Amino acid sequence: MDKITLRKDILNERSKLTPLNHLSFSKRIISNIISTTFYKNAQVIMCFVSFADEVDTHEFIKQALADGKRIVVPIAVHETKELKPSELKSFDELEPGYYNILTPKKEYIRQVSPEEIDLVLVPGVVFDHYGYRVGYGGGYYDRFLPKLRKDVKKIAIGFGLQVITRVPRESFDVPVDMIITENGLLPCDEGLYETER
Repeated sequence: MDKITLRKDILNERSKLTPLNHLSFSKRIISNIISTTFYKNAQVIMCFVSFADEVDTHEFIKQALADGKRIVVPIAVHETKELKPSELKSFDELEPGYYNILTPKKEYIRQVSPEEIDLVLVPGVVFDHYGYRVGYGGGYYDRFLPKLRKDVKKIAIGFGLQVITRVPRESFDVPVDMIITENGLLPCDEGLYETER
């Protein structure tokens, strides 16, 4: 199945989650993230600000700030299709921006070097067992992730219905190290899934 059809199908499935399931699954996913050593050991965490029916990251961001973590959110530069990481000190510093996605108000933009980041929570529409993902089609994260230090953990978060065995790949796609859903943690390693090919 091609990426466009796959994206459409999974977004359609995700939109069918009841508000109650969306809330309880999101809470479980946040709990699963916070329980990892990656979270506990990270000082600077980059997390997308969720919108529409994505996994709700708003409570995660508030919790991480309360835990004393430095939280960085991505600002999308649409002209160049780049992500600029900006440190967030309070959830109140956000306002609706492009596509109504919450983004830092101009006076609260504090640009952070990708080198400072210890952990990245990556969004997406579809994920596979090898860590490859289908996003929303802009390629923002595929451009951004190679700028990180080699030891930085890249964790995709999504609902269980968003994980399939294999997604179509392109040469520039950057895999994540792990996927976290309401069902638990899925380490992504080519070697673990050789039998599925």
